[in-house]
Amino acid sequence: MLEMPALQIDVGSRAAAPAADKNKVEVDRLTFYYGTVRALHEVSLQIPETQVTAIIGPSGCGKSTFIKAINRIAEVTDPVRIEGDVLLDGASVYSRSLKLVDLRRRVGMVFQRPNPFPKSIYDNVAYGPRLHGIRERRTLDALVEQSLRQAALWDEVKERLASSAMDLSGGQQQRLCIARTLAVQPEVILMDEPCSALDPTATGKIEELILDLKQDYTIVIVTHNMQQAARVSDQTAFFLNGELVELNDTAQMFTKPTKAITENYITGRFG
Repeated sequence: MLEMPALQIDVGSRAAAPAADKNKVEVDRLTFYYGTVRALHEVSLQIPETQVTAIIGPSGCGKSTFIKAINRIAEVTDPVRIEGDVLLDGASVYSRSLKLVDLRRRVGMVFQRPNPFPKSIYDNVAYGPRLHGIRERRTLDALVEQSLRQAALWDEVKERLASSAMDLSGGQQQRLCIARTLAVQPEVILMDEPCSALDPTATGKIEELILDLKQDYTIVIVTHNMQQAARVSDQTAFFLNGELVELNDTAQMFTKPTKAITENYITGRFG
């Protein structure tokens, strides 16, 4: 049996991030079906630890399905079938012995549109730790503050933690959702077009946050914004028709891609 560690809350300062000298996630010939519809075909790639990996490609190419396969969130609403494997620190996320609640604690997700719970700001952030058995108020208080600080939101909300999260602006709500994800101290953060519903100012804050968070977390971001991918990521993967066309260092991808079809997409000739 694969034993998953219990949730450990450290409300002190985080240790310095290790160098990205290993792959946090390894995807091996992943083929993914929604019912009989194939969304991904034999995708293989490595996601380095404490780096940002951007996933680009036209609508319907499998980008969102790919990241949902990493923490298995697609299984919540759809009948799916998977061939191949996804490894987290060398262990299959599809192991029968792996509890999904443990997987989704280790691999958090931020969705395209902000989805705060209709609760207070405090209760949104404390939700995950409470779910994992944290009840002591002092610990929760420290964890809520730490998570909001990490999400660059603390100074804006510290005087109104009891107020409804629904009263926040769209950009603040998205940062609150990021704080809610951080509160259970994940190892990987998946972001599915986290800025698509935000204005340029809020988008800039989220991008700054991503660059800060990668010191401690492995981040995968799906984006249609080529400039955003170039600004925030270390490596970029280009998907087309459910297949991985190219994976490369981001600077290389946007200046001298190896495939002509990648260059055509990046330069706007299709997609």
